[in-house]
Amino acid sequence: MSHPRATALIADDEEPMRDLLRSRLREAWPELEIVAEAANGIEAIALAGQHQPDIVFLDIRMPGLSGIEAARMLFNRCHIVFITAYDQYAIEAFEQGALDYLLKPAGGERLKTTCTRLQARLGQQPDNIERQLSQLLQKNQPAKAAEYLHWIQAQVGNSLRMISTREILFFRADEKYTRVQTAQGEVLIRKTLKELEEELDPAEFWRIHRSTLVRVDAISEVTRDLRGRQMVRVKNFPEELEVSRGNTHLFQQM
Repeated sequence: MSHPRATALIADDEEPMRDLLRSRLREAWPELEIVAEAANGIEAIALAGQHQPDIVFLDIRMPGLSGIEAARMLFNRCHIVFITAYDQYAIEAFEQGALDYLLKPAGGERLKTTCTRLQARLGQQPDNIERQLSQLLQKNQPAKAAEYLHWIQAQVGNSLRMISTREILFFRADEKYTRVQTAQGEVLIRKTLKELEEELDPAEFWRIHRSTLVRVDAISEVTRDLRGRQMVRVKNFPEELEVSRGNTHLFQQM
């Protein structure tokens, strides 16, 4: 039996899981075309805007934006399927509502059932799942939000300086240290960019380069230089910051 041609996007921060789902989807639904893959929620939103897929498979727990947060921006444009490893509360919510889900590692009869349901929905307006997403987000957010860093401690001479993240323009890796740049100047801390990326609010700070984390609302403009590279200019700082090729999706409109 042939099914309508459909396109899909896979979003999961673990590449082996993306590979596995792609492989098993090929077996369960050979006609389905995977048009893009994302490693986080921010990428998922940008790539969905670029490729306009019929279906988006979203891992619930991803850096940048969670799958639930990304779904709130995508659900009225495409059919959403969540992928989860252990969220029992989420599974219970899915069973009661219009949300669809796959348990990691995705496969078997559950994947076939999901594909059958998606095939039946192609061409139809995606379900309005805003209420269910809001409920999931309420369960998922409080503990997570409390973990974000709001202050950075820096040793300056014999003093310990407390810097609010609202003052910070960007972080940049600098050999054994990380440079913390504010409008008033810079200090060095021993935390790595990887540690900071995990501890800071992903809605407040974006990784634009392997060596740079920038505060989003400190960005004044994004331009292209003569070599075609995207360059970020931040408020109250003269130097431009380079956006690496792998992070240009953050500024998709350019």
